[in-house]
Amino acid sequence: MRNRVLSLFVALACASCVAASAATEAPAITAFDQAFAGIYDYTCILHVHEANGTQSQDRVYQYSFMKDHYVKTLILDGAGKGSGGVWVGGNWVSGHLGGILSGIHLKIDLHDPRAVSLRGVTIPEALLPRVIDDYGTIPGKLTQIDGGKVGGVETDRLALTVADPASNHDVTEQVLYLSKQTHWPIRQIMYSGTQIVLDESVDDLKTNVGLRQSDFPF
Repeated sequence: MRNRVLSLFVALACASCVAASAATEAPAITAFDQAFAGIYDYTCILHVHEANGTQSQDRVYQYSFMKDHYVKTLILDGAGKGSGGVWVGGNWVSGHLGGILSGIHLKIDLHDPRAVSLRGVTIPEALLPRVIDDYGTIPGKLTQIDGGKVGGVETDRLALTVADPASNHDVTEQVLYLSKQTHWPIRQIMYSGTQIVLDESVDDLKTNVGLRQSDFPF
């Protein structure tokens, strides 16, 4: 019995150390979570370069998000310019094409090829809180160091070496730069081996802009 109690004590102590290590391993994630807790909505512009094999895609997206699960996106430039979609939770997107067909709205599956990027990223997967969450949940080695200046902004740099790339769209490493001042992400780069398969920059981020449910017509 004494040995069992000692073993349990050691196990609990080790678990406590692991939990403490996980909590302090990437303080930038904790800082973001605290900042995000204080906002109700946000808008931003995403400049995204993606590669998938020999194919590549460059797009500029406008994103609007309102807690808990309202998202609207519009492709401002690149393939599918003028197309957009609204997601309000669940497995469906209300979307429209660009140009003269912009008035025609269709409800399609969240993972429909018309609703995802070149690498299959869905509308909610591109949300900035979701990006942060990936760094805390995808198995692998996560490190944080000073990121220097990115676009003139002092940053923290998170780097995740992925344990199982096959379960992560063949991404072997992903790097995220977060503003030291606002704690929001400003750039993300993903690698598959030596190839950059995603390079994404966040621009014109605005929080608590006063969005309403009516801004997300579904």
